[in-house]
Amino acid sequence: MYKHVALLVRQDGMSHEEFVDYWQENHTPIAKEIEGVVRYQQVLPTEPDHAEFDGLAELYFEDLEDLHAALGSPGSRDYDPTKEVAAKAREDVDNFLAVEERPRFIGEEIVQKDEVDGDTDDLYKHSAFLVRQEGMTHEEFVDYWQENHTPIAREIEGVVKYNTILPTDPENAEFDGVAELYFEDLEKLYDALGSEGSRDYDPEKGKAKEAREDVDNFLAIDERPRFIGQERLVKDDR
Repeated sequence: MYKHVALLVRQDGMSHEEFVDYWQENHTPIAKEIEGVVRYQQVLPTEPDHAEFDGLAELYFEDLEDLHAALGSPGSRDYDPTKEVAAKAREDVDNFLAVEERPRFIGEEIVQKDEVDGDTDDLYKHSAFLVRQEGMTHEEFVDYWQENHTPIAREIEGVVKYNTILPTDPENAEFDGVAELYFEDLEKLYDALGSEGSRDYDPEKGKAKEAREDVDNFLAIDERPRFIGQERLVKDDR
């Protein structure tokens, strides 16, 4: 599955509550009907005052061409979709989003672990938007991430689902990849991966500790946005 992840930032002068209200009530009914969308989920921050973004919007497509037609390619922030609903959604984002401050990512999802049979509605999720260390190529980064780090991360205590997302166009992507770890219990997530705003967390046990130590081998930690939130399933036609 191909996935478009938008890291949402509200416009100046809008409170987080006003942003969520507009997003849920006005924009969501449009976005879920975008041509080619087979699944649409949103992630709301567990601690809005400490979150790096106001939310995540995640739209899935079975065909990459359909995704590009609706939402643009990785390097095209000023795209002008020709399909009716996609064009309407693009116009509406100007009503509540700070578009130039909204990073986004297009990639192919790889399910590394799934103990919930794909049912992620209401689960807590840690999304890490990964940036490789200086001097490392994207290919070297992917090889280390998939072969060395992923076997550790998917065994972190409390993780019930783990996805990695690889960019479809690495040269134009804003990140080298996205790691998504799901938990049924928010406290277990915080114990393993830290709470919002705690980049210097130091887990004390097991695979969580091993994974935290390993990220220093391939990630530029200070350049890696992350987001902790609760997922809300809006549409699933797969």
